[in-house]
Amino acid sequence: MRNIFFSKKSFPSVSLGQDDTEGSEAADLAARLLMAPTALMPLTMPEARRVVRYMQPQIVPKGTVFIREGDARDTGFLMLLLDGEVTVETLVVSRTAPIVITLLGPGSLIGELGMFDGLPRYASCVAATPLRCAILTREALSRMMEEDAGIAAKLLLAVSMRLGARLREVTDKLKMYVQLTQAMEQEIGSRPEA
Repeated sequence: MRNIFFSKKSFPSVSLGQDDTEGSEAADLAARLLMAPTALMPLTMPEARRVVRYMQPQIVPKGTVFIREGDARDTGFLMLLLDGEVTVETLVVSRTAPIVITLLGPGSLIGELGMFDGLPRYASCVAATPLRCAILTREALSRMMEEDAGIAAKLLLAVSMRLGARLREVTDKLKMYVQLTQAMEQEIGSRPEA
């Protein structure tokens, strides 16, 4: 699976002192998505372009499982989805087919938990359509921390904020499921025994 992501491609280099609008269409899109309020952080265009320098462009064919639930070996990257849709799935005990957790679109950040903690992937990600994406490896992030510490700090803070928001969302869902379970238990308990 590594060969899908870690080819020797890179986005065109952006010189540190300029904010010209030249660059590949994919690099420009990645920079705009990094700046979007719904994406990662409030980056300026020059900062977003500097982050993009550390990322690798990648095309993923439709149907490719690029993150596999339980995989502990291939956790060294996160992905910024530029174009396409990703299905996030998980296996549940007593089921043979995976359950779809969510569908992600452009601007989504995928794989950040595994990249940071190095633990096995907690869900599988499948390309529902052909994907264009930008990959940030653990090694590239380390290099960014050495070369562009301020921008790396902004990136890490923003990813932390995104993880916090996702944790709150999951907690809200869990509360709803607990309430549903309690309501079902009350309903079952209030029925006359036959």
